[in-house]
Amino acid sequence: MSTPASHDQERLLARLTGPLGPEISCEECFEQLDRYVEAELAGADADATVPGMRAHLEGCSACAEDRESLHALLVSDDGRDVSGA
Repeated sequence: MSTPASHDQERLLARLTGPLGPEISCEECFEQLDRYVEAELAGADADATVPGMRAHLEGCSACAEDRESLHALLVSDDGRDVSGA
């Protein structure tokens, strides 16, 4: 059984050691972010579309903010409800 403290330790260790799978750089993230977000909005497997993107976004707050902004922009341009972003 996992306790909250051990879960926090596991999360910290994962952040310190990095992702187990592929990860991309900030430059690659910037180049591929539109494809990733468009795949998310289309209901496609965005992680398969841009491998390593999720791991990068989980570890890079700047790129994660860019993803949120782009997601909100595309949703508002499409007339969808942004509150679910």
